[in-house]
Amino acid sequence: SQRSVLLQVLLLLAVVVTGYSYFTILVDTGTRLTHLGLFCSIFTITMYLSPLADLAKVVRSKSTRCLSFPLTVTTFVASSSWTLYGLQLHDPYITVPNVPGIVTSLVRFWLFRRYRPEQDKPY
Repeated sequence: SQRSVLLQVLLLLAVVVTGYSYFTILVDTGTRLTHLGLFCSIFTITMYLSPLADLAKVVRSKSTRCLSFPLTVTTFVASSSWTLYGLQLHDPYITVPNVPGIVTSLVRFWLFRRYRPEQDKPY
């Protein structure tokens, strides 16, 4: 419903404002970059782990209908690229959060191979 969407947008806006306030008012300049790196790393890991609920649904239904193959490819390429870039810079704030993207993409590739499209059944 529209009310639900509005509440989600307001919640997201509150998180952004709170984060901005935290980093500009409460954190001193010397540790700001470290705190921001940790904050961004946590959100990146959360983003890559969020499809795990769909992976459980795929295994239960033996259908990859709820997964997007192009999104899986894009996630794999993006997370691999960022991981390699982080390794070159020796930056754990870039490398570590992108590894789950590689792992979850590989799991999804395996599921696409395991439950081929011709085996798809409605879930």
